Amino acid sequence: MAKSTEYQKDLIEALKDPCEAAAYLNAAIEEGEREVFLLALRNVAEANGGMGAVAARANLSRESMYRMLSRRGNPEIKSLFMLLHSMGLKLAVQAEAPICDAGCDCTQ
Repeated sequence: MAKSTEYQKDLIEALKDPCEAAAYLNAAIEEGEREVFLLALRNVAEANGGMGAVAARANLSRESMYRMLSRRGNPEIKSLFMLLHSMGLKLAVQAEAPICDAGCDCTQ
């Protein structure tokens, strides 16, 4: 078996853990490239039963999900929320650096 196939299989297995999937997606977001994030979403979808199963849980058609997550995809925020929710994930915004005078860590 090719190394990339083994890596992909191990990656998909790891992404079945929601915490791993969230960290993976956050890392993809940090890259700052839409294509990287969409590839990461495709991998997380694969780990959650595949595109068809995730599309059904998100009340999206499989075809629209494939289009949305293609290299040229441009998902609407509502579709992205539905997709993430169907995989037990959510999108959140946090401060880049602690800016709170109350002494809390605003990056958590």
